[in-house]
Amino acid sequence: MSGKPVLHYTSSRGRMESIRWLLAAAGVEFEERFIEKKEDFQKLKSDGSLLFQQVPMVEIDGMKMVQTRAILNYIAGKYNLYGKDLKERALIDMYVEGLADLYELILTNIFQPADKKEEHLANALDKAANRYFPVFEKVLKDHGHDFLVGNKLSRADVSLLETILVVEECKPDALAKFPLLQSFKARVSNIPNIKKFLQPGSQRKPRLQEKDLPKLMAIFH
Repeated sequence: MSGKPVLHYTSSRGRMESIRWLLAAAGVEFEERFIEKKEDFQKLKSDGSLLFQQVPMVEIDGMKMVQTRAILNYIAGKYNLYGKDLKERALIDMYVEGLADLYELILTNIFQPADKKEEHLANALDKAANRYFPVFEKVLKDHGHDFLVGNKLSRADVSLLETILVVEECKPDALAKFPLLQSFKARVSNIPNIKKFLQPGSQRKPRLQEKDLPKLMAIFH
């Protein structure tokens, strides 16, 4: 064993991408074992690796962890990205869960029926502009520090940057009215571990395309 975490998922973003982001931000090297066909998935299920018969699954510290939030919580705790006390952790959890709701709207857009996609995306972008981004602009203003919680990088900052970039893929000027979020994006993108993850050739995955859907469906259905 190399000792590196091993990530089991398809070579797409999906529910593994936030895990890749958090490991990268923590400066942790990881291996990926891609599920490329239905048989790969069936093998993981049949050998007892998947507690609830679902991926993502991450092999870390002798465990085969499933459930995205549980994995993220563990990584954040292990690598000191989860605040200094219970109150900071509560703030981080609130921010991360709010961002997860927005991220989920964007993530699921590609799976909407063709005649609903445009409306669904418009709704997601409206929520980004009028519900979620104003909250984080205000948090940064009121908190007065470079980071969302305390004065050091946490999983909340990583989650916010990841979500900003996903929204900007759909609407490049999404931050036009949010100067503090613009500064935050530039600042956190420049943290060495994150800067490295944002470079071409990293383990960051591209946006899912329509042409990729049949292969994914064939694996999981």
